[in-house]
Amino acid sequence: CPVVTPPPIAVNIPRFYFPKGLPNCSANYDEAIAKIETAFADFEEEKADIYEMGKIAKACGCPLYWKAAMFNGAGGERTGFVSVHSFIATWRKLLHSCYDDASKFVYLLAKPGFSILEQEDFIPLLQDIVDTHPGLTFLKDAPEFHSRYITTVIQRIFYTVNRSWTGKITLTELRRSNFLQTLALLEEEDDINQITDYFSYEHFYVIYCKFWELDTDHDLFIDPKDLARYNDHASSNRIIERLFSGAVTRGNSVQKEGRMSYAEFVWFLISEEDKKNLTSIEYWFRCMDLDGDGVLSMYELEFFYEEQCERMEGMGIEPLPFHDLLCQMLDLVKPECQGKITLRDLKRCRMAHIFFDTFFNLEKYLDHEQRDPFAVQKVRDHTHTHTHTHTQASFQTHFNRSSVLKEFPEVFSTCWPLCLHSVVQLTPNHLD
Repeated sequence: CPVVTPPPIAVNIPRFYFPKGLPNCSANYDEAIAKIETAFADFEEEKADIYEMGKIAKACGCPLYWKAAMFNGAGGERTGFVSVHSFIATWRKLLHSCYDDASKFVYLLAKPGFSILEQEDFIPLLQDIVDTHPGLTFLKDAPEFHSRYITTVIQRIFYTVNRSWTGKITLTELRRSNFLQTLALLEEEDDINQITDYFSYEHFYVIYCKFWELDTDHDLFIDPKDLARYNDHASSNRIIERLFSGAVTRGNSVQKEGRMSYAEFVWFLISEEDKKNLTSIEYWFRCMDLDGDGVLSMYELEFFYEEQCERMEGMGIEPLPFHDLLCQMLDLVKPECQGKITLRDLKRCRMAHIFFDTFFNLEKYLDHEQRDPFAVQKVRDHTHTHTHTHTQASFQTHFNRSSVLKEFPEVFSTCWPLCLHSVVQLTPNHLD
């Protein structure tokens, strides 16, 4: 007779995936709404403009500089104000669908129906910071600098947070970053230059001055010849060609027109001055991976080293033969697969900056060659970022000689006292 198998026992597996945070069953939403109603009661007709939204943000338990996102998220951008009823409707919906800071922030800042953040989504938030942060008051009469500062901050955000290189920040990426924590610090620190992640005006100034010196026609684009002048032609022509090949840029303007925008230059400068951070390692790996197969072959290494040899010979320096150089680099990186260097190998070895400089930055390569090998070993445990150190030193230099001062003398005569106040006087021990 046929064997009758019993029906499978139903197993109730509790939900374990909460993309918008773990719900808080004990949360008292009515109490939260009551605080908001009390805050709105202080405003005429119970309506708040963007400047008054700071009080509403605090009533909601949010950082002060969420106020622009909250204002626009409740429809204030269209009407110029937010009523108590429209805001409560928005906030109640948010409370019932978003359960952590990251999901709430994305809900407010992203386009309706989207759960990712694109670059333009940050513009209202950053414009509000420019307009209202006490550390940027000197920019009120210099609107031409607003968009450039905002562009710089956006590029720094995406450089650090958007680890997937998609141009779209996900909830997971936002949670893994320190962006929301840094944004919250802005209300506690009046000197914005103390917030070295993302928002520092000093950092913006140095980056923009570097670009301004290269952009001789001041159309906010540079070509390969312009970029070749960066740091007195330190970078090789072959790596510059790769930068304009589309290996590390989006869109067709770079490849078709042979031009790099200011936004793309921000990525270049950060990657050039701090080759230890993960995005920088990925940036230069993409440039050196000529065939895009995910590994650096011996042919690709020799291709870049050839130009280094030619430049050294032109300086009267005898270059190390490629075979000997290759042995050094393989010993430095210790790749898992003999004869092939992967991105994982470079991230793991913690000496990627020396590797990259060897193949396309002659000045830094020669500097590494002249160092004590024991000092180089200590670099492995050095955690202070190169970008910040480079910015502090460059800021002093540009303060004395940048042509930007001639173009906008009134703006910079106002902002220098503020910026110089927090410049650290570097000693040789700070410098790599």
